Amino acid sequence: MATTATRAVGVDIGGTGIKGALVDLTTGTLLSERVKVPTPSGAEPDDVLGAVRIVLSTLDVTDADIPLGVAFPAIVKRGITRSAANVSQRWIGFEAEKFFEDGLGREIHFANDADVAGVAELRYGAARDTEGLVILTTLGTGIGTAVLHDGVLIPNSELGHLQRSRRRRDAEAYAAYSAKKRDKLDWKTWAARLQWYYSHLEFLLSPDLFIVGGGVSKNADEFLPLLRLDTPIVPAVHRNNAGIIGAAALAVT
Repeated sequence: MATTATRAVGVDIGGTGIKGALVDLTTGTLLSERVKVPTPSGAEPDDVLGAVRIVLSTLDVTDADIPLGVAFPAIVKRGITRSAANVSQRWIGFEAEKFFEDGLGREIHFANDADVAGVAELRYGAARDTEGLVILTTLGTGIGTAVLHDGVLIPNSELGHLQRSRRRRDAEAYAAYSAKKRDKLDWKTWAARLQWYYSHLEFLLSPDLFIVGGGVSKNADEFLPLLRLDTPIVPAVHRNNAGIIGAAALAVT
């Protein structure tokens, strides 16, 4: 991919929505309006590809000369999706990067959605110039995580799937933002679930900073002050745009 580009397109595929925008790679800001379409029911590969085409067409950035990064909610190793969080099980073991490149007729950079959000915060946000261990969590349909150590991404962490002792549901089923909506929890009750989750991460990994992203981060003042942790915890600077920005940033590396 070109390394001299000053702008790129980022597309962030999630369990409920697919978002995209043109990004200024110098500042990490959006150069266009953010386009969002619903993730197709069942999130089958062909349907998701069609939705991505709609996003790119709406942005008028189908030109292959503009680098494109795509974020996806799965473990991604060498372009192959190894898991399927809130999408069709057909993505497991699927050559996703090649599928999108063939379907879009262009090269892309393809990576885990939480990892690209971590890259955005590392380059342009709350993790910039931060030493030690930083854990970014995205609270949404599930819980995605990005682990950063001394400015280096350790890819494909799946800390949202930590198992709860003597419980059938894992961490994200218990504490994701979707759980708040599903169980009709107020902020205080949901924060008690987050308290368990972040305290457990703190005990296991002794991080130097937590960053909270995902759509609910725009309401960070409603729940972050309720948490009692030894580790500083802050909202992502780029909130729910971090996936778009990070995907775009990785498109030229």
